[in-house]
Amino acid sequence: MTDQNDILFERARAVIPGGVNSPVRAFKAVGGTPRFIQRAQGAYFWDANDKRYIDYIGSWGPMILGHGHPAVVEAVQKAVLEGFSYGAPTEREIELAEAILALVPSMEMVRLVSSGTEAAMSALRLARGATGRKTIVKFEGCYHGHADALLVKAGSGLATFGNPTSAGVPPEVVQHTLVLEYNNLQQLEEAFALHGKDIACLMIEAIAGNMNFVRATPEFAKRCRELCTQHGALLIFDEVMTGFRVGLHGAQGVLGITPDLTVLGKVIGGGMPLAAFGGPRAIMEQLAPLGPVYQAGTLSGNPVATACGLATLKEISKPGFYEALAKKTRTLVDGLKAAAAAEGQPFNADSEGGMFGFFLMNELPQNYATVMTTDNAQFNALFHGLLDRGVYIAPALYEAGFVSAAHSEDDIAATIEAARDIFSKR
Repeated sequence: MTDQNDILFERARAVIPGGVNSPVRAFKAVGGTPRFIQRAQGAYFWDANDKRYIDYIGSWGPMILGHGHPAVVEAVQKAVLEGFSYGAPTEREIELAEAILALVPSMEMVRLVSSGTEAAMSALRLARGATGRKTIVKFEGCYHGHADALLVKAGSGLATFGNPTSAGVPPEVVQHTLVLEYNNLQQLEEAFALHGKDIACLMIEAIAGNMNFVRATPEFAKRCRELCTQHGALLIFDEVMTGFRVGLHGAQGVLGITPDLTVLGKVIGGGMPLAAFGGPRAIMEQLAPLGPVYQAGTLSGNPVATACGLATLKEISKPGFYEALAKKTRTLVDGLKAAAAAEGQPFNADSEGGMFGFFLMNELPQNYATVMTTDNAQFNALFHGLLDRGVYIAPALYEAGFVSAAHSEDDIAATIEAARDIFSKR
């Protein structure tokens, strides 16, 4: 049979760099041909060959209800009939802002934008504008979008600042970005001792999803908060991935930490391009048109996207939603661990809410350097083995996975059985 995915990939590479519009989709890390998706429903999607897959990427997190939830579809269809975009305010923007603020107590005001990258870079500019400082602290393995100042790797020591990780980013742009090791308390303390008076903000994924699934320890998260307060820096939680995904109040709710600014995306748009950043009124009122920090967006608060987001937030706010989702996700990771253990395969996994990650090692890693020691070849074999058996996980070792409310007990059982079969044949 002719593989339609191969045909489409060949066409795509002729007109799109690498054949994809976001690099991880290219399967470069795992090899092979990316699957071109034709349609999706519930916990599944179908590729160009009409092969069905159990979907554990969920559009990289937004599809917490599964694909095509009836209430969300109805809301979007109604919004489309009213108009795609106006370039003027709508009541729905207010409703979504009110819904977000009701669920995230650390935020008193919120600005809607169109992507997580846009939200993160805007929060960064706001932090610098509000504090009058230049230096930002981030952590190796945490990804905050592709804004220039955030595409940076660690320097040679705590006294040196970062180096660009992408061509096209001048060294001068990242000269004020300090990159530290995740969960390294000593490094954190030393960084603030050396640079505290110049630090505008510390930005962190409190449950990281871009070096697979790695938690900030409670002690580390608490110290981030204390040092920011002590030195007059702003603590920014990047919850693009974790917001409304690990719990109704995000990673800050799980950890019991109050950040100064929060960056949101993915779930709040229900799969539509929508993101946000917010915090206390005194900080947010530094934004134009009230204050001197400029930020704008033609499609910000898009009426179709806000309809999708509102419908999604309404569904996930129902009693018992997260308890059921967390139980389902935990069943998956516990089942995968048991399947690996039965076959003597080094394996560990963790989850929170509807977000999970696994590692082909015996201990859960605490930082990016440890994550990097994972056996790539073993992961690639597992990825393709699952793909052949109709299970789609992230095509990269360093990405978290996502369970939706639409995944059934049979889907979870089938996934565990597929993994057990692969482990038994290694």
